Amino acid sequence: MVLAFLNSLIDLLTGSMWAYPLLFGICAGDAVIPILPSETAMIVCGLQAARGELSLELVIAVGALGAFVGDNASYAGGRWVGQPFVDRFFSGEKARGRLEWAKGFLTERGSYVLIVARFIPGGRTATTFTSGLVHLRWLTRFVPYVLVAAVMWALYGALLGYIGGRIFKDHPLYALLVAFGIAAGVAGLVEGGRWLRKRG
Repeated sequence: MVLAFLNSLIDLLTGSMWAYPLLFGICAGDAVIPILPSETAMIVCGLQAARGELSLELVIAVGALGAFVGDNASYAGGRWVGQPFVDRFFSGEKARGRLEWAKGFLTERGSYVLIVARFIPGGRTATTFTSGLVHLRWLTRFVPYVLVAAVMWALYGALLGYIGGRIFKDHPLYALLVAFGIAAGVAGLVEGGRWLRKRG
């Protein structure tokens, strides 16, 4: 089932005119609806760039722009909709926990958490939304950090796919599996560091 999904995504994100708008939509939407596979899409597009189907530079630019727009939409949701949005989308215990973590981290450590959280599954939504909820200064303490985070994340995802695609040129699924393994490892390290810091 996973392999079928990956094959479908590879077919969808090919060199057609819809690849870039689709990538933008997934990356923007993921900050508001975290079930969208933005990291997967970035890796797949990086892989397609290695195969000559897409432009690596455009993949990185479109992915970063989508992530940046999505982060700002999430901030706006926290700032202007607030509590009804929390009740609707952060009702579960795990989601509430992420929200509380984001509040604490923003208060204690400042805006750099916006960069770290982009590499934690679900963390980017919690931190960007919470930034709006606590009225973090948008122009000076939010925008510069999410811009850096979006560019770093887009480079990371696209290059993972691109390098994997160059190494496993004739086996795109192997390239994806290796890239996902590395991405899961990075997310695990960030989560592990957060857990250890919380205990200490």
